[in-house]
Amino acid sequence: MILCVRFHAEPPGAAGGGCEAALPALLALLGGLTPVVQALPPDAALVDVRGAERYFGWNAAQLASVIRVRALAHCGVDCTIGAGPNPMLARMAARGARPGTTLVLPPDGVTEFLADKPVAALDGVGPATARTLCSYGLDSVGRVAAAPLATLQRIVGARAGRELHERALGIDRTPVVPNAAARSLGAERSFPRDEVDPGRRRRALLSLAEELGARLRGAEQVCRSLTLTVRYADRSITTRGRTLREPTAHSPALTALAYAIHESLGLQRARVRSVSLRAEGLMPARLASRQLTFDPADDRARRIEAVADRARARFGPAAIVSAAAAPGPQAAPAPGSLADAA
Repeated sequence: MILCVRFHAEPPGAAGGGCEAALPALLALLGGLTPVVQALPPDAALVDVRGAERYFGWNAAQLASVIRVRALAHCGVDCTIGAGPNPMLARMAARGARPGTTLVLPPDGVTEFLADKPVAALDGVGPATARTLCSYGLDSVGRVAAAPLATLQRIVGARAGRELHERALGIDRTPVVPNAAARSLGAERSFPRDEVDPGRRRRALLSLAEELGARLRGAEQVCRSLTLTVRYADRSITTRGRTLREPTAHSPALTALAYAIHESLGLQRARVRSVSLRAEGLMPARLASRQLTFDPADDRARRIEAVADRARARFGPAAIVSAAAAPGPQAAPAPGSLADAA
């Protein structure tokens, strides 16, 4: 069985409290049961417990109970856990479980579990694909599973149709990839109350982009893409990612992309509990190429950025903080983040 473990540091229904800073310790805790652990930042992980079931003689539900007890005892973090025969079903089970509980999906219950789910619940089915499928009457996973493969391929394409048909049948061939966290870097900001002001969310995104940029430059790395995760008052989340035009650790470039992703969500008056930003596709800065712009403003910004990095390295991360990103009473940095001292 595969477990999808979602961590939350606060009681269900409370505001604030992200797990980004605690995620490394939680991943190490999971590694005590099995080496096959894949991080799903900012606050989740996939765990392949098939070997652990044989080694310890426990089933998936018992292993999930051990994980919850250890996470509470060692990190003060509760978990919502979904268990299924593959990663997709484990993630869906975790989304369907009540906060602080475990939902185990047995192999013989997959068809019943999926039948009434909206088609958008399947991995890889975005809003545009869901609208297209619904226009053909394929608005549930059960109806997609019953549709002929050739019909799905005519609607969404040969490869996408085959993958969609398999997922509707509960088939997911993707493996759990250990040590995935080493290829990404993330940070999170939580709000003391459900935030509806887009300006305050943008200020939090600016703070996140500047923090990630400083950490990447300090590690002499660049990233290829950014992923934004927004958590709402009802504990649901939206995750969107985009690729940068070129690998970079330049804070203005990261900020511009973070803003673009945020605007594309069209949140308007959504009640947002926290936002997190993750830099992915990390690579050494010395191996990255940069398109020369011959723009004196860009060159000046990069020189100022280098001076600010040296000041932070000597006097601490709070030595120089952008005025627009300076934390106020509206947005609180996640515990353990570099902006805690700002």
